[in-house]
Amino acid sequence: MNLDELRIDIAKRGKKGLHFILASVIIWCAVLVVSLLPIRDVQTKNLLTFCFTAPLPPLAYMISKIIKAEFSANDNPLNKLGVLFSCNQFLYLLIAMWIYPTVPDKMVMVLAIIFGAHLLPFGWLYKSNAYSVMSILISFTAITIGIIFNAVVVSMIMVVLEIIFCIWLMLENKSLAKHNKYFSTNK
Repeated sequence: MNLDELRIDIAKRGKKGLHFILASVIIWCAVLVVSLLPIRDVQTKNLLTFCFTAPLPPLAYMISKIIKAEFSANDNPLNKLGVLFSCNQFLYLLIAMWIYPTVPDKMVMVLAIIFGAHLLPFGWLYKSNAYSVMSILISFTAITIGIIFNAVVVSMIMVVLEIIFCIWLMLENKSLAKHNKYFSTNK
């Protein structure tokens, strides 16, 4: 397979990572709930927020089984690149850890920016306009909203953006499936 075929293969088999984005909707709903809790101490809320982001991989794994997406296409050489793109986010989390005690009121904003920024390379990997556009939209929306409003508003906006992202990915996956059927019948 050439590079483009590998990219299409990993996008199709993994449904362009839809399981991770669906899981992130759940995570952002949890962050919203934490933001709404009647806890006065922002650092306690931030600690809970960090805790609620941890189950993303197992949630994504369970969702991949439900939507019939491959969690990891190990036989595709680009799978390692996708893992590298994902692991890159862990390095960005060092920024959020610094924000945690320094500017605790803005930690949720920073998490949203980190989440958005880490999506950009998946636009290339999956040949996805949804990833490319949403990466930029999420990052810039998070900083704009986050500077003006509190964590509750940032969390609500993130839930909405993630739902839009999921719908867009579902449409891209549907188009990809039609594209592959067309080419398989015309060979």
